Amino acid sequence: MGRKFFGTDGIRGRTNAGVMTAATAMKVGQAAGSYFQRGDHRHRVVIGKDTRLSGYMMESAMVAGFTSVGMDVVLLGPMPTPAVAMLTRSMRADLGVMISASHNPFEDNGIKLFGPDGYKLSDEAELAIEAMLEQDLPLADATEVGRARRIEDARGRYIHAVKASLPDNVRLDGLRIVLDCANGAAYHVTPSALWELGAEVITLGVEPNGKNINLAVGSTHLEAIKARVREVRADIGIALDGDADRLIVVDEKAQTVDGDQIMALIGSQLAARGELRGGGVVATVMSNLGLERFLKSKGLDLIRTAVGDRYVLEKMREGGYNVGGEQSGHMILADHATTGDGTIAALQVLAALVSSGKPASELLHLFDPVPQLLKNVRFAGGKPLEADTVKAAIADAEARLAGKGRLVIRPSGTEPVIRVMAEGDDAEEVERVVDAICDAVRKAA
Repeated sequence: MGRKFFGTDGIRGRTNAGVMTAATAMKVGQAAGSYFQRGDHRHRVVIGKDTRLSGYMMESAMVAGFTSVGMDVVLLGPMPTPAVAMLTRSMRADLGVMISASHNPFEDNGIKLFGPDGYKLSDEAELAIEAMLEQDLPLADATEVGRARRIEDARGRYIHAVKASLPDNVRLDGLRIVLDCANGAAYHVTPSALWELGAEVITLGVEPNGKNINLAVGSTHLEAIKARVREVRADIGIALDGDADRLIVVDEKAQTVDGDQIMALIGSQLAARGELRGGGVVATVMSNLGLERFLKSKGLDLIRTAVGDRYVLEKMREGGYNVGGEQSGHMILADHATTGDGTIAALQVLAALVSSGKPASELLHLFDPVPQLLKNVRFAGGKPLEADTVKAAIADAEARLAGKGRLVIRPSGTEPVIRVMAEGDDAEEVERVVDAICDAVRKAA
């Protein structure tokens, strides 16, 4: 069956338009609440959210949905996505919900669901819940309607958990860190965690007003943190996104350090300590060839998946890997979390910085990325990738890049766009093959 509501990372869209309405949120609460009611115990769900204006509306609607089918609700307030995953498992809840549109602007919102084990739902579970959204579901008897309550110690629980990801003897004393929380879900917890570990923390993006989440701050807007790193002569900058499941690092020279370099650091350091499981790192097809070559030089593999942190995590669980992520900054460290966690990943980077005694610009630039180019081609309809002329252009590009580069072509899952990415040692060759394929797609569309 086709998906009407769920995408690759839950349900997401513009608030009060399409699927992202209060009515849909209530229905999701009823459907997910019904799906996860198994056994005779009193069932409960934990709900967290980021700081966007519509979070109040969506939260209230979901509370109505869950309680109407007899499920109790524990409200966490603004909390990072990984905190919701962690608390779902640690509080023995039957289900976890994060209300967030991640790095999107405040006008959007989304719903992410976690099972009782703290992992995002399987495709099968999402499809089952989606089917239930079209049904009239039985409501609880008046005597069995659920209760809702807020807990006050959620922040402390999460701060304790992320600090516990480091050995007791690791401190961040002497580090000057610029931290950008994107006016999002981590605005209160991550500054506290870093400060409690001894760091001097200069904050950005910690004054959410409902409309400024991800606005010119955060991991997708690095100009502000780069300027502040230079201004205060910081040792390093850490930029999170709106729900704090990803990070991008800025070194002391205000140079960007993406997820590929972070995976290279964490993976190689764990391997050197004999703590890397699976013999490699899991990343997506978008990770740079330079990462693959670096890992190979260390005797490690790079295992690639489709784009999306859920596919990275699936491969990690399937193969027993404990390090995975995306170039965009999702870092999944399975020894400490069941989903991407920007704060935990940041702590691993900061601990390495302290122990090495090296500047961030040296520690975090482990390889030179090969030239990489991504272009999007919009088309009106049809299946341009099936055209003979497009197939010929792709075959020619693969031949040109054989042994010295890589080609990735994928249709967008949400819009009529073909994404064409190539990388290789020769930047001009990369640009030529990308342009040739894009031209062929346009003519065939």
